[in-house]
Amino acid sequence: MLKERFDLTSRLALVTGASQGIGRSIALGLAEYGADVIVLYHSGKKNAEKVAKEIKALNQKAYLFQSDLSKNQAPEKLFAKLKKKHLFPDILVINASVQVARPWADMTEKDFSYQVNTNIRATLQLMQLFMPHLLEQQWGRIVTLGSVQESRPHPAMIVYAATKAAVENMVKNVAIQVADKGVTVNNLAPGVIGTPRIEEPVPEIDEEIHQRMTIPAGGIGEPEDCAAVALLLCSEAGRFITGQTIFVDGGMSL
Repeated sequence: MLKERFDLTSRLALVTGASQGIGRSIALGLAEYGADVIVLYHSGKKNAEKVAKEIKALNQKAYLFQSDLSKNQAPEKLFAKLKKKHLFPDILVINASVQVARPWADMTEKDFSYQVNTNIRATLQLMQLFMPHLLEQQWGRIVTLGSVQESRPHPAMIVYAATKAAVENMVKNVAIQVADKGVTVNNLAPGVIGTPRIEEPVPEIDEEIHQRMTIPAGGIGEPEDCAAVALLLCSEAGRFITGQTIFVDGGMSL
């Protein structure tokens, strides 16, 4: 039955940036279908605790961990903490990322390093660290969170858009190398989604109003729209999908 292919009972998922927005919705969506969840957060501890409580209300286990993935040793330290607790995720959702909105000519070296370290380096290191377990058990799911900016970069986010395009390329690279070992690697690329991030100021234009005018579907999406696709990619229902970027953007990438 199709319903059974979405069942994540006995699976453990690690969701980075799970304290709010898309990460929160994905964490709860996976828990709703039977997965235990490692809730990774940076600074929103209270929000992360609320997410963990919601997961437990779904009769699933929730594990709370803090990490600043912009720091060079953060992925290794996280892996060591999880290993010490005998927590080995079957599902890795790399959602946490950072963006600095600034005219491209004014982007600084600090801006560049901050975004590249968090969005590219940490993504690669997380895949390197957690992949051996997935290969050993011959089953695993990795989902990175990209952006519509992979195809339609915003003029004030030149580095952010470039990092998302780089992650998309890494997904293709890794996916083809593990496709015959029961592990899928995919990239979920949201458009404008109703999260706290769209309230952040963007130079020159009001991003939300601008995007409402240019989204074919006629409005912004909700975090649950992304969670539904993540569930597909993280379950047995998505076993034959790998190396793909799936846009959840109301047609904005067209």
